[in-house]
Amino acid sequence: MATVQVTEKNFEQTVKQGIVLLDFWASWCGPCRAFAPIFEKAAAKHPDVLFGKVDTEAEPGLAAAFQISAIPTLMVLRDGVLLAAQPGMVPGSALDKLVEKVRELDMDEVRKQVAASGEGAENAAAGGG
Repeated sequence: MATVQVTEKNFEQTVKQGIVLLDFWASWCGPCRAFAPIFEKAAAKHPDVLFGKVDTEAEPGLAAAFQISAIPTLMVLRDGVLLAAQPGMVPGSALDKLVEKVRELDMDEVRKQVAASGEGAENAAAGGG
């Protein structure tokens, strides 16, 4: 599956269900351009995972909402719940391992932990969790 452009308009629908990896990037960013083919290759390798790209220049609201302070930044969500944020380039092998770990998660347990901590409860609720 190819990557999809994620915007404020399609964000909620995009991250609602399943595993979603978001690449926050900008066209002027050298490391972002270097990471793009790695991200694209991972998208082709994991067709059951949605790989989305968020152009921080075109979508400053999403960048602000996720408190992006460095690009590229990889955000990992499952069923609307934010699980991880990783600034910097991520090697392809690490992306593969990350996808496997996210697949193995017990999301009922994750939601319980999110609710207990109080952090991210809004994300879980907004994501239909």
